[in-house]
Amino acid sequence: MYCAIIVAAGSARRAGFDKLAAPLGGLPVMCHSVRAFARAGAERIIVVCPPERWNTLKPAEQAGGVPLQRVDGGARRQDSVWAGLCEVPDECEWVAVHDAARPLITPEMIRTCLKSAQQYGAAACAHPVVDTLKRADAQDRTLPGRICRDGLWGMETPQIFRTAMLREAYEHARMCGIELTDEVSAMEEIGVVTQLVRVGENVKITLPGDLERAESLYVTMNNHP
Repeated sequence: MYCAIIVAAGSARRAGFDKLAAPLGGLPVMCHSVRAFARAGAERIIVVCPPERWNTLKPAEQAGGVPLQRVDGGARRQDSVWAGLCEVPDECEWVAVHDAARPLITPEMIRTCLKSAQQYGAAACAHPVVDTLKRADAQDRTLPGRICRDGLWGMETPQIFRTAMLREAYEHARMCGIELTDEVSAMEEIGVVTQLVRVGENVKITLPGDLERAESLYVTMNNHP
């Protein structure tokens, strides 16, 4: 049994608009993730979001009968994930954590990541870094020095783990006051390594231009089965 936590509690300050309510292919961005996990066989989906977002976007309409529940988020992403983890049933062996701002996730991508997690014990979608990397000062001016890209990956979601192990990692972080950026970081704190999985186009909506790119990719993906 596996469950999904969809993190949709952010205020989208960087985007300047509610990116999770923005239309993409005829559906609000947030609802794409609900539909994908429902079609990928999740046995329960927990959406971490404010009640007004839940009531406005109506994600249950995309759940296809899969049990769906809403929980309030916290001030930080890790607080929101913890709120979702607290609602995962004990009998749920695996849990997938996914950012709702990645609406192009597909059932096939989810299944690929889940299969890897079941094989290696922990898995996360990610992509190798291909851009040239530079450091900059407070005025956005480049600083001298070369940053080697070898072995660098950009992290994505979903990230999938044994439920008990992810709870242990988050409890450790809470007790030690550790700031987390994702679940892989939490697992590293208790000595667990994660298998990285390349699944394809899995963009994150952060700025307005990202939505335009996602729309273009969505059209391409749905015109090529």
